[in-house]
Amino acid sequence: MLNQSIIAELKQEAVQTKKILEKVPFDQWQWKPHQKSMALGRLASHVAELPKWITMCINTDELDFSKRGYKANVFESREQLLQQLDENVQEALSTLEKTSDAQLQENWTLRNGEHVIFTLPKINVIRSAAMNHMIHHRGQLSVFLRLLDIPVPGMYGPSADES
Repeated sequence: MLNQSIIAELKQEAVQTKKILEKVPFDQWQWKPHQKSMALGRLASHVAELPKWITMCINTDELDFSKRGYKANVFESREQLLQQLDENVQEALSTLEKTSDAQLQENWTLRNGEHVIFTLPKINVIRSAAMNHMIHHRGQLSVFLRLLDIPVPGMYGPSADES
C-alpha cells in the first residue's frame, strides 16, 4: 500500500522536525534575517502546521485560497508549538492509515478563484506541498538558528555543532 511508505517517512521526518523546533528561541519570535524573510516564529509555526496539509489533502478535493481566509497560529510558548506539531502529525498518521491507494491517486487542486495553480494526484501533493515543503522550511529554520548562534541539531547525520 502506498500509504505505508508515506507513514514511515512522516514518522522519520517528524522526529527531525521536532528536534529543530525544540531549538527555536521563543524570546526571539519576531527576529528575521532580512526584511523579506518570514519572522522566526512565523516560520516555526508554519513548519508545525504543514503536516495538517496531509489530512486536508486526503479529506478534500481542492483548496481555493479565495474562499478560505488563512489565519496563522499564534503560540504562547514553545510547548504549544511542539504540541501543534505532534497533534498535526498524529492526525495525518491516523488519516493515512485509513487511506487507500485509489484515494491517493485521486486528483487534488490548488487554486485561487478561477486561477488553477496545479492539479495533481493526492500522493504527489502530499510529497511536494506537505512533506517537501516542511523539509524546505525546516532547512530555513536551521539557517536562522545558525545566524542566531544557536546550535543546530543534525537532521540526517551530525551537524557541525555535534560530534
